[in-house]
Amino acid sequence: VQLQASGGGVVQTGDSLRLSCAASGRRFSNNGMAWFRQVPGEEREFVAGISWNGGRTVYADSVKARFTISRDASKNMLFLQMDTVAPEDTAVYYCAASRFAVSSRQSSDYNYWGQGTQVTVSS
Repeated sequence: VQLQASGGGVVQTGDSLRLSCAASGRRFSNNGMAWFRQVPGEEREFVAGISWNGGRTVYADSVKARFTISRDASKNMLFLQMDTVAPEDTAVYYCAASRFAVSSRQSSDYNYWGQGTQVTVSS
């Protein structure tokens, strides 16, 4: 089972970026999924989560109204649309699949993790 995150890069303040996460080895159509991010020396931080059917989404206050999480069950993929990015969004972004049908802000609820993709926002 593998989660492969992609789409990171170097962008400027105010730009947009779309991260993708491709799942292989099993389907996650019954699982909540989420994006986390981590800066060196800091704890992994919840960014956004989505329920198994996409009907419920939750966001960290710091990204609300700028980021949008979505999923395509038919393709077994997860996305994060990042708009109006800022330097404080610089981090390694990880996708994750939950043990449960809904997402949560607790990293311990996730048992599958992608390898991470670096997002760097220059000012």
